[in-house]
Amino acid sequence: AGGALQKTLDALKPLSIARPASRCPSCGHRIRWHENIPVLSWLMLKRRCSACGTAISARYPFVEIGTATLFALVGLRLGPQPATLLWLGVVAALLALALIDWDTTVLPDALTLPLLWAGLAAAALGALPGVTPSNSLAGVAAGYLSLWAVYWLFKLTTGKEGMGYGDFKLLAALGAWLGWQAILPIVLFASVLGAVVGLGMKVAGALREGRFVPFGPFLAGGGVAVLLVGLPRVLEWMGWA
Repeated sequence: AGGALQKTLDALKPLSIARPASRCPSCGHRIRWHENIPVLSWLMLKRRCSACGTAISARYPFVEIGTATLFALVGLRLGPQPATLLWLGVVAALLALALIDWDTTVLPDALTLPLLWAGLAAAALGALPGVTPSNSLAGVAAGYLSLWAVYWLFKLTTGKEGMGYGDFKLLAALGAWLGWQAILPIVLFASVLGAVVGLGMKVAGALREGRFVPFGPFLAGGGVAVLLVGLPRVLEWMGWA
């Protein structure tokens, strides 16, 4: 799943699905099945394209391992039930969005909007235990409007844009899947972790002048954290249960 996810990222970066995904980006060599085995192929090929010798980024096996780990955690958390399959798809979409936003500072509508509508549909069909249709709809509204308000407050105060509209849509999508009560815990998690990572990158000199740390990866991480821990437990820890 991780290898397929990375190929989806490669196709979505220029927002085009016309370019074949399973090819070497340097020479166009078509990747054969035995060159596409997660992690193992990267090691067997000695981290290089078999045709042109171009180095293959270590990001591929890391994405594959990360995807497999998250899938295993979701499976352990939710157990064998139909909702587990839905959440595996959600986690894959969130990981893709996080990596795309980190690379490009763009959260494509091609992923955020289907994720949002799918969450509303799943809630309407009763496929999300604990999340009613009204709770899901309220989550969409709370997610979008909360960041929209922060965006305009920051812009009117500083004259700068602190985030993009894609962040609003991503949080709205998370609200559709997790309900309105998950919005504040997700934002708090994302804000704290984003600040820590941003400060660490600045101290390490990894944050170039004019570059900012995108918020989307941390929103996605907050959503996954709430899913894995469980919203009731998160609210209990925060004293809101």
